Amino acid sequence: QAQLAESGGGSVQPGGSLRLSCVASGRIFSGNGMAWYRQVPGQQREMVAAVTSGGTTTYADFVKGRFTISRDNAKNTVYLQMNNLKPEDTAVYYCNARVVVNVEGVYVDRWGQGTQVTVSS
Repeated sequence: QAQLAESGGGSVQPGGSLRLSCVASGRIFSGNGMAWYRQVPGQQREMVAAVTSGGTTTYADFVKGRFTISRDNAKNTVYLQMNNLKPEDTAVYYCNARVVVNVEGVYVDRWGQGTQVTVSS
């Protein structure tokens, strides 16, 4: 059972744009932070952008000014608008839900299946 369903990946030229979407189940999405990560084969998965349940956003330095994360709580959906894409943005992009399970801040991470983004000439 897929609890995080991603879409929107594809192939674009440098300078192009893509919009990724991730639809989560209500029990995962509600009250939890969401994020987008990416991973290149042979490298560690890295955080791209994150948004808290209250809408506060955080971005990795390498995407600031180019990517925008947003969430629609009514639709249980998180988006990643990617503009001015560069070849080094090529990776598998994963939707993440950080589910906090107690008042101490203990959490578990839930992941989507990943969607391929390719930026090339």
